[in-house]
Amino acid sequence: MNEEAERFGFAAEYDAPVPYMQRTRDYYRALGYPTPYRWAHYAQVPFAPLAKPLAGCRVALITTAAPYQPGKGDQGPGAAYNAAAKFYEVYSGETAIDHDLRISHLGIDRGHTTAEDSNTWFPLPALRRIAAARRIGELAPRFHGAPTNRSHRATIERDCPELAGRCRADRVDAAILVAN
Repeated sequence: MNEEAERFGFAAEYDAPVPYMQRTRDYYRALGYPTPYRWAHYAQVPFAPLAKPLAGCRVALITTAAPYQPGKGDQGPGAAYNAAAKFYEVYSGETAIDHDLRISHLGIDRGHTTAEDSNTWFPLPALRRIAAARRIGELAPRFHGAPTNRSHRATIERDCPELAGRCRADRVDAAILVAN
């Protein structure tokens, strides 16, 4: 780092944003997909403002974390990418009890982050505390798992309607999506 960069407090040259979109495209190309990966980016989205204050809302947690699957290889905090631990169908679990979810099945930047703190990718305990403190009306009785199976079509046509249906069944006013 040169003297001017130090004087202004600039980060080191190597401390730059991770070019994850190009890395994702390169990864999909290496997997043999015929067309480059395209990030889902919509001009219009179906979101709406809350109809009531958050303190009066029932809130659901939706995560891309996977339930731990013994026998499917290393899934611990320092595990390398583990495709065997992926899941392909929406799942739900009770919010009143603890769950062992992991993120080894996801293509995250393992060089710049770790999975040591599960609250960063499955904040169920934090949401329980927030509900107890009345910052939200209540936590929905179930959380939901959203598959990450690399298919926009499967996500839009199958997984999202299933997740929306489960949230409607739980009379949810708002959902927090923790995409890992």
